Amino acid sequence: MSTELKLKRIAEIELQEVEWLWYPYIPLGKITIIQGDPGEGKTTLGLRLAAACSNGSGFPGMEERAPISVIYQTAEDGLGDTVKPRLMEAEANENLIFNISEDTDVLTLKDERIAEAIKATNAKLMIFDPIQGYVGEDTDINRANEIRSVMRGLTKVAEETGCAIVFIGHLNKMKGTNSAYRGLGTIDFRASARSVLLVGRHRKTPNVRVIVHDKSSLAPEGKSMAFNLGNEEGFHWIDGYDNITADELLGGGEAETKTDQAEDLILDMLSSGEFVPAEKIFEKAKERNISQRTVNEAKLKNKSIVTKKIGKRWFWAIPDSAEETA
Repeated sequence: MSTELKLKRIAEIELQEVEWLWYPYIPLGKITIIQGDPGEGKTTLGLRLAAACSNGSGFPGMEERAPISVIYQTAEDGLGDTVKPRLMEAEANENLIFNISEDTDVLTLKDERIAEAIKATNAKLMIFDPIQGYVGEDTDINRANEIRSVMRGLTKVAEETGCAIVFIGHLNKMKGTNSAYRGLGTIDFRASARSVLLVGRHRKTPNVRVIVHDKSSLAPEGKSMAFNLGNEEGFHWIDGYDNITADELLGGGEAETKTDQAEDLILDMLSSGEFVPAEKIFEKAKERNISQRTVNEAKLKNKSIVTKKIGKRWFWAIPDSAEETA
């Protein structure tokens, strides 16, 4: 049986502007992937994103918007003992975060309940964590033709509902390869996504997790970002890691960060052994596109730097060669 031929003139198609949940990282009505090695902060990022969207607080650079409904599906963590406590810690609006029950029927990416749930809740964000847990037993994650069909269906759901669908996924163990080939399964997962974010631990500062915009089909790639995780300070965003690339992050964050650059600048300017006005260091850092906040973070990391205040001005020095101060 042949399929009826239907042709569309491009001239007849209306232009559509891309809408964003978080520009340029997560577009509305499209698929985004957040991936990284186990224990690197992917789930934390996903839960924090869900919480920020549900309470209207947003992420750095996110356009101000009213709280929105979110659907969060997890195949690895318990809702009551893990997901809910972490959402509460992030001050989520729990009444706006939903979960499709899998008590009787396991959810897969081909399930009609996905579209039904998005429409019923008017959700603008749906997160699957991890994507590998929702492929389904009858679908081979490594077979391009099977995954392509599944992703085509989800792409249509996202476009029709205007919901941002976010997949959180584990990386494979092929260390040293291009980031495009580190995702589990066929590369068609990545091909279907309009945006791909990598999350990884920074080598020099293990409590820091870096987010790298590895693929962006709808806008210029966003700068790399970072957040604190795993110490007494708790989750918070950190400046100074915006120059790390995907392949550098997967290699352990070997690239010199803005914080590293700031520390090098401070040590260079204090090498004379004399006290130097802090504003002079800030001015020199600004010339190199390093923020004052990043300079202060670098100073705190280096315990050898001492400071003194004369009048209303602060001065910095290295104690080995500078005059000791109380």
